[in-house]
Amino acid sequence: MLGPTAHTDTFARDNLPPAAQWPEIPLAGFDYPEWLNAGVELTDRLVERDFGERTALIGNGRRRSYRELAEWTNRLAHVLVENLGIEPGNRVLIRSANNPAMVACWLAATKAGAVVVNTMAMLRAGELEKIVDKAEIGLALCDNALLDELEVCASTSQYLKRVVGFDGSAGFDGELDRLALDKPATFDAVKTGRDDVALLGFTSGTTGTPKATMHFHRDLLIIADGYAREVLKVTPDDIFVGSPPLAFTFGLGGLAIFPLRFGAAATLLEKASPQNMIEIIETYKATISFTAPTAYRAMLQAMDEGADLSSLRLAVSAGETLPAPIFEEWTRKTGKPILDGIGSTEMLHIFITNRIEDAAPARTGRPVGGYEAKIVDIDMHELPCGEVGALAVRGPTGCRYLADQRQANYVNQGWNITGDAFYQDDDGYFHFAARSDDMIVSAGYNIAGPEVEAALLGHPDVSECAVVGQANHERGEIVVAHVVLSDGVEADDDEIQRLQDFVKQTIAPYKYPRRIVFVDALPKTATGKIQRFRLRREAP
Repeated sequence: MLGPTAHTDTFARDNLPPAAQWPEIPLAGFDYPEWLNAGVELTDRLVERDFGERTALIGNGRRRSYRELAEWTNRLAHVLVENLGIEPGNRVLIRSANNPAMVACWLAATKAGAVVVNTMAMLRAGELEKIVDKAEIGLALCDNALLDELEVCASTSQYLKRVVGFDGSAGFDGELDRLALDKPATFDAVKTGRDDVALLGFTSGTTGTPKATMHFHRDLLIIADGYAREVLKVTPDDIFVGSPPLAFTFGLGGLAIFPLRFGAAATLLEKASPQNMIEIIETYKATISFTAPTAYRAMLQAMDEGADLSSLRLAVSAGETLPAPIFEEWTRKTGKPILDGIGSTEMLHIFITNRIEDAAPARTGRPVGGYEAKIVDIDMHELPCGEVGALAVRGPTGCRYLADQRQANYVNQGWNITGDAFYQDDDGYFHFAARSDDMIVSAGYNIAGPEVEAALLGHPDVSECAVVGQANHERGEIVVAHVVLSDGVEADDDEIQRLQDFVKQTIAPYKYPRRIVFVDALPKTATGKIQRFRLRREAP
């Protein structure tokens, strides 16, 4: 039973899945007041608790205190309501690289009662259009440096009517910044319900019609009050650093929600290469890092060249399973724990993890407090220890897709079926086996093969193509495209470069095929269906 709502625009609540398709969501231990605004809880509430002068965000060459962050977000919230006409429940898209301004825009929109859609800087107009259409977004806030693709999207959109720029480089050279200059530093935040939708998280790698996951104000606090408090044991002295985009719920939790919930600090990097991560760790003495195994491998190599990571007290690895050799080398070189974990956009954040006291190689760990997990077969029968099957999870967060028939595929008998194959050992620890679907997981990004195929097929030189993942030491997997060229096109290195560049210009660049194999024909069934399993077998 949902609690009261402040939303006058009821789009989000109207498009929640049918109650019968919801997962079971036990909330024992997570008790919040009926009226709750997560934006207030992560800013003004910290000032009330005497954290006002402590550093909240570090980025673009400066530190911002909790008091500055609270006042900044309050001014922006005034702009959203008074100048841009935002009403509770309206959807607001934010487009930016990881920087303090993006966090401020997200918090301000949350205070104003909006439903926020954070998006990656790398997305192109066509990808943004699918998101705008799915969520019926009328307003977008965008870093000035990234306006082009969004303005192209808005020029033909039936929903997106206004794009407002802000200065992500910490200046005041954006329309949004100028409007905020003379606004009050206090704001009466919308009295949202704890069960009001606060965030739409679009699943990465989605092909076709994108899937949007719906998260309530209480959900944003649950992941901090559960995982971050229990597993990370966050204190106000912690300084977070990481590479995942804030547009991913993994990044939003690790680089915004977790530090701000506990009065800690977050360092935000627009270009979070392993080398940049190392520099930030050394400069600001960061204590908790969030990134994928491939980045930890690069950071370990940098340690051989004299990098100092001694300030870190723990590292969190997610996005892909953590290989045992990286775990062992990290532990040996740093003497600090590295915690593998698994989460999903549907569940908002990590729900199974290793702990500081019992981290071990080649295992994902045990459920976070409040969650339970089991291994099941196709009929939802629980499998015995040691047997590989589908991972089923339930807990205080769960899958709620926005107006999507695929809800019935993700939730079965009240359990979230994550699409991962796992097994459980005799001691109760869970171990990752494989992805259950055709997603390619490369350097922590989920990439849908059919989306890359569609991009390639848009080039006149491509007659047919099929995309699969290939195991790779550095990235976990890489995208491999098997391409049948059009008549008369030369299969050479120049053609490979042309096709790779074309994909980078059509969809987010990280999705491009790092290997292209030219073939005379693709393996097919008698009915003409491409047999991708044969291509995978040829690229172990």
